[in-house]
Amino acid sequence: MRHSLALILLLTLTACGLFSPLPDENSASNPAPAKEIYAEAMELMNDGKYEKAVKTFETLQSRYPYGRYAQQAQLEIAYAYYKQKEPESAIAAADRFIKQYPNNPHVDYAHYLKGLINFNEDLGLLGGVVKQDLSERDPNAARDAFKAFKELVTRFPNSQYAPDSRLRMQYLVNALARYEIHVANYYLRRGAYVAAANRAKDVLADYPQAPATRDALQIMTQAYDAMGMKDLRDDAQRVLDMNAAKDGAAPAAKPSPQNEKPWWQFWK
Repeated sequence: MRHSLALILLLTLTACGLFSPLPDENSASNPAPAKEIYAEAMELMNDGKYEKAVKTFETLQSRYPYGRYAQQAQLEIAYAYYKQKEPESAIAAADRFIKQYPNNPHVDYAHYLKGLINFNEDLGLLGGVVKQDLSERDPNAARDAFKAFKELVTRFPNSQYAPDSRLRMQYLVNALARYEIHVANYYLRRGAYVAAANRAKDVLADYPQAPATRDALQIMTQAYDAMGMKDLRDDAQRVLDMNAAKDGAAPAAKPSPQNEKPWWQFWK
């Protein structure tokens, strides 16, 4: 009987421990309330100490995992990684925020941040001069950036980040079209006329509003001419001349791959 009573008391004490309330994230009795930890982490962020800031935000999340500061900490972690030039970690952190807190009022910024990370990651590929042949580069970051911005403007059309996202999407469309044109010219210069024509056709299909469609039609005209496919050549030339007439420009001459401008000059 004595042993049974002791066991009951032990179980009662254990249960009290299991079901005791979680500490209040802003309780004055706590040595470091969530608000103070968050403020400390933000101070580190403002000082550019992003690695320490991430660790402090993670401490906040481990101590107060269910409070509003924990949610904001997750978004700040993504931004800190972004500023620290760790794109993979930043995107992973943003994805966690979107998955865990889909109804958070700042979830639109998480999508925007994902777009920015990929946009800046690929800016060297699509926006500047590189020594490596562009046809050897993979523009996946640009496509991922477009996808993130599109998700934002589709789900949150009235977001404060939507106007900038739309502008960046247009830039990316034109950039990706120019990339495809460069690859098509790469094939054209090497006599791979079928590949060149097909790549140019993809530009017309995937980026019909991009300025690069004119270059795509020029490549198709020259590739079909080189293969002796006169009907297809004439069709491409006819469409090219029609578009030139609409723009008030003279009909385009066939391009010369050997004398073509460097690809980056089309960005000016």
